[in-house]
Amino acid sequence: MARLRLTLACGDYDRTRSLRDGSVRPDGIELTYLSLPVEETFFRMIRHREFEVAELSLSSYVHSLQADPSPFVALPVFVSRIFRHGSVYINAPAGIATPEDLCGKDVGTPEYQLTACVWIRGILADYHGVPVDSVTYRTGGQEQPGRIEKASLDLPDRIRIKPVGPDHTLSHMLASGEIDALYTPRIPRPFAQGDPRVGRLFPDVIAAEKAYFAASGIFPIMHVVVVRRDIYQAYPWVAQSLYKAFTLAKDQAFDRLYDSSALRFMLPWLNPHLEEARQLLGDDYWSYGLDANYNVLGTFLRYHFGQGLSPRLLRPEELFAPEASESAVI
Repeated sequence: MARLRLTLACGDYDRTRSLRDGSVRPDGIELTYLSLPVEETFFRMIRHREFEVAELSLSSYVHSLQADPSPFVALPVFVSRIFRHGSVYINAPAGIATPEDLCGKDVGTPEYQLTACVWIRGILADYHGVPVDSVTYRTGGQEQPGRIEKASLDLPDRIRIKPVGPDHTLSHMLASGEIDALYTPRIPRPFAQGDPRVGRLFPDVIAAEKAYFAASGIFPIMHVVVVRRDIYQAYPWVAQSLYKAFTLAKDQAFDRLYDSSALRFMLPWLNPHLEEARQLLGDDYWSYGLDANYNVLGTFLRYHFGQGLSPRLLRPEELFAPEASESAVI
C-alpha cells in the first residue's frame, strides 16, 4: 500500500535531523523535507498554504485560529525554543540603563505579532515594570526595507504602532538613534559588527535568563508544527503519526548531543554546558506534549490576549489536534 506523500517545511535542526535524513519515518507517510529559513516558511505557509506540514510561529498560529474555519491544526511539537532576554537591543546614547527606562521610548520590532516579541513584551511587563502600551512600536524590515505584517491585525487603540519609512531599516535606525531600542529574534547587523552605539538591554544575558527561569519555570516556546486543515480532516491519523516521529527524532538528537568521543558542534564546552542545562532546567528541558508545557503555553496565551492579538483568552488544550495530545497505554 502506498504511503501518504506529505511535504514538511522546517528549519535545519538537530532535533529534526532524523526526519530529514530519513532514519525516522512517520508511520504511513512518505515525507519530503524542505529546509528553509523560518521567515520564508512562515510567509509561504501563512499567505499561500504551500505545504501540507510546516514549522510555524506560535503567535502566527494562534492568530490564525480567529479564521472560521482555521487553516491549520497544530501538534504539540516545539521545534524552536529560546530565552529572549538577549533579543532586546538598545541605542547606547539613548540613556537606557534599566528596563524601566524603555517607558515612553520608540521601540523597533520587525512585526508586532512575532512570537519572540510577544514573549519580550510579556516578560518586560510581568517582571520589569514596562507595560505593553508604555512604548511606541516602529515596524519594518530589520536589515532590508519593506517588511510588513504577514497577517492583518486589529489592535486596540492603546497599542501605538508606526511603520518606518519605505527606505528605512530598523538596524540603521537603532544605530543612528532614530529608535531607542529594538525587540527582534535576529541579531541586528550593527551589534554583530561591534558598533559601540548598539548594546543589549541585559548585558549579562545568561544571568538574566537563569534568574527568569528560576522565577517562572518557563523555557519559552517559539514555534510549533502545523498540519494544513484539509490534510488533517482527510487523514486524522497523521497527527499521531507525525507527533511520534518528531518525538523520536528529538530523543535521538539528545542521545547524539551528549557524546564526548567527538564534538557534534563547534562548542568547546558543549558537554559541560549540556550538563548544566539539565541541572538547571531538568532532564527533559526540550519537552514536547501538552501536559509538560501547559504553564508555558498558558503564559504565552495570556500575553497574546493581553497584547491585543487574540479576541479572547484561549486555553492550551484548544491549540492542538487531540490525536496528538494523548496516546495509548499498555
